[in-house]
Amino acid sequence: MAIIAPVYDKDSFNSIGPLHLTVVDWDNEHHRRSVAASLVAGVYNLERDRQENRDGNRALAPPFWEFFNFRLLRQLVDDVDQSTFGAIYEYELKTSPSDQSKKVIPHYVIALRGTLTNRDSVTRDIELDLHILQQGLHKTTRSRIAIQTVRAVVASSQNRNVWLAGHSLGAAMAILAGKEMAVAGTLLETFLFNPPFVSAPIEQIKNEGVKHGIRVAGSVITAGLAFAMAIKQPQQKNRSVETFSSLATWIPNLYVHPGDHLCSEYIGYFQHREKMENLGVGQIEKLATQHSLGGLLMTAFGKEAEATHLLPSACLTINLAAAPDLKKAHALQQWWQPESQVNFKTRAYLYS
Repeated sequence: MAIIAPVYDKDSFNSIGPLHLTVVDWDNEHHRRSVAASLVAGVYNLERDRQENRDGNRALAPPFWEFFNFRLLRQLVDDVDQSTFGAIYEYELKTSPSDQSKKVIPHYVIALRGTLTNRDSVTRDIELDLHILQQGLHKTTRSRIAIQTVRAVVASSQNRNVWLAGHSLGAAMAILAGKEMAVAGTLLETFLFNPPFVSAPIEQIKNEGVKHGIRVAGSVITAGLAFAMAIKQPQQKNRSVETFSSLATWIPNLYVHPGDHLCSEYIGYFQHREKMENLGVGQIEKLATQHSLGGLLMTAFGKEAEATHLLPSACLTINLAAAPDLKKAHALQQWWQPESQVNFKTRAYLYS
C-alpha cells in the first residue's frame, strides 16, 4: 500500500497555495488548518527542491511558510536516503497579538510530509508505508528522529505553543510523536491530514446494514481475543489499557475524505464506537477500540506491534465535497480551500 502524495498542478505557491489567507485569524479553525496544511506542503517542496536542484530564487518551498510569517529553523533528514521528510518552523511576530490569540498562535510547528513518488525518495517512503501495514512504524529510524525532534522542541520551547502537523505517512509519524508526548503529560495541538488507517476499507461499503454487521462482528472478535490474551498476560494488558486511557485528553484534529480508502475508515472507527455505546454494549467496543486484530495476532506470535491508527479521542473533520479519484481525495491541497468552496462536517469524539 503506497501512501499517495498530494496532487499538484505545479509546485508553485502562487498556483496552488492558500493565497486567500492574506490575514490569518488564529481563532478561526479554518485558518489554523489551512496554515498547518501549507506548512506540511512546504516540506514536500523542500524535498522536491533538493531533488530538482532548485535553490536560491529558484526554490519553490519558502513561500509556503513565509506567506504566513514563519521561518525555517531546521530540516529533518532521513538517515537512510538523506531525503527531507520534515521541518521545524518558527513564527515571527509582525504585530502584537491579543492575549487570546497568543494562546493559539504557534511559536514552533513541526511538520512531516508523506510519501513522494520522486525517484530519490520513493523507495524509502514505500518501505515506511509497508512498516505501517506491519504495525512497525514506531521501530523505524525516521520515526525515532521525528519523535526525538518533537521532544527536543517541546523541551526548549519554554512553555510556548508548539504545533504538530503531518500528511499521510507524515500524519502516522505525527500520531506516534503526539501519543508519546501525551503519555508524558504534554498535549500538543496536532493536525493530521489523511492519516492511514490499517484495516479493510469497510467504509467504502454502501449498504449501511452490511457495514454495521461487519463492524459488530469485528468488534466482538477483537474484544474476545484481547480478553483472552489479557488472561494469559495480565501485566501487558494493564499497561496497554493504562497507556490508551492516558491519551484520552489528547484530542488531535483529524482530517479525512470518504473517498480516500487509506483514511476513510476513521469515520467508521469513531461512529461505530458511538453506535455500540447507544446499543448498550459499549464495554465490548471500548475494549475493541484499544486493539487492532492484526496487532493482537502478531503479539500472539511473539512479534512487537503498535497500531499507529488507534486513537481514544479526536476532533474529526470530514470533507464531503466530491472527489473524482483517490488522488484528489487524498490530496493535501483540499484542506486549505476557501471556506466558500468547502463542505466540511466536524464532530468531536471523546473517550471516557
